[in-house]
Amino acid sequence: MKLVAQNRRARFDYEILETFEAGMVLTGPEAKSCRKGHISLAGAFVSFLGGKPILKGAGISKYAFTGPDVLHDEHRDRALLLKKSELGKIQRAAEEKGMTLIPLEVRSGKYIKLLVGVARGRKKMDKRQAIKERETGRRLREGREI
Repeated sequence: MKLVAQNRRARFDYEILETFEAGMVLTGPEAKSCRKGHISLAGAFVSFLGGKPILKGAGISKYAFTGPDVLHDEHRDRALLLKKSELGKIQRAAEEKGMTLIPLEVRSGKYIKLLVGVARGRKKMDKRQAIKERETGRRLREGREI
């Protein structure tokens, strides 16, 4: 599967504990636009509405070759498709205090899939520590001294 879009900020702002792959319910033009890479996950999150997972805040641009009569809401809520066993796990994890569901990346192949992460928010001190570890690893790989 081809990586179409990635939420780069998510791995920095959140500690990802577990990931799940979910299908997305899209219209035809939205699916074509996703395959072209015209999707943004910045500021997006997953919540539950009536026991069903919903992707909120993701922007999918209008497909360039649709006619003028097609209505397109770029930031509409989109339903997610999960297996029943995964749905129970993810719902219990989301209900825990301090936990949230963050879309990490969108992949496309025969189907368009969304990688959803169960995450806990990082504090500013944790972010600084992550930067320090990343820089130390980079220096060691380059062969420079610390």
